[in-house]
Amino acid sequence: MAAEDRAGGLRSDDDAVAADADRFAADRDVWDDLAEFHGTGPGDRSDDVEAFLAGRQTLRGIERELAGDVTGKELLHLHCRFGVDTLNWARLGARVTGVDFSPEAIARAQRLAERAGLEAEFVEADAQRLPDGLAARFDLVVATYGVLSWIGDLDAWMTGAASALRPGGRLVLVDPHPVFQTVLTFDPFVADRPHGGGAPQHDAMTGTDAHADVPAEPKKSTRSPYSLGEIVRAATSAGLVVERLGEHTETEADGRHLLPQGRDGLYRFPFSNTYLPILYSLRAVRPSAPGGA
Repeated sequence: MAAEDRAGGLRSDDDAVAADADRFAADRDVWDDLAEFHGTGPGDRSDDVEAFLAGRQTLRGIERELAGDVTGKELLHLHCRFGVDTLNWARLGARVTGVDFSPEAIARAQRLAERAGLEAEFVEADAQRLPDGLAARFDLVVATYGVLSWIGDLDAWMTGAASALRPGGRLVLVDPHPVFQTVLTFDPFVADRPHGGGAPQHDAMTGTDAHADVPAEPKKSTRSPYSLGEIVRAATSAGLVVERLGEHTETEADGRHLLPQGRDGLYRFPFSNTYLPILYSLRAVRPSAPGGA
């Protein structure tokens, strides 16, 4: 049987599997490199390891509000990178498990947990193919800031997140808004990236958000743009019930280093006489019984 890709063509199942495997390997190679540098530069305030070890909270207000009181709850953090946010959830009282596909990031997260004296489980896995041992274990699944654009199979990701939840458990997702992700530069304003559709977009990455000058050979990476409609559809198709969907015009940090910072310390995306959304947030629940939450 042939599979239809999001660009509209047909490809064989073998071609689809090979393309997915190539994408996974290339993206993991990029993130293995980045795992060495994240949280070590002057621009990486949200990931400042020494400040974290001294007690600083790195989680932002949006995800904390959506998650609510996590004391005593089982929390799965997808795309945990080197674990600093995962361990901040632990400081708030959650019993945490972090998942990332980069073995380098997982090894660093384990070392950070030891330094911080915090209990955490870290699992190397593809978030599109979560291990069976994580199924129906968690009260909360959390994924934030730089998530779905790295995912080739949105339905598989949502199905995995839903399957990891206990009945009554909730998914908390905060990510750059699809509109913001179309923007290449703010000044001058250039928006030349697709909005939705999921077609793979290939880039050559060097450096990191906080270390643009890190010497590194350009490496191929792949992003997939999804609209809010596609994201909500995937969540509901996975059996989740969307409770809240928000679009946010201000943020405490601009990981893409595009936006002006206001006097109040927040970043906004001015457009005409208004502001365009920078982030979206979604909270969805796995129903406790068919037909109800």
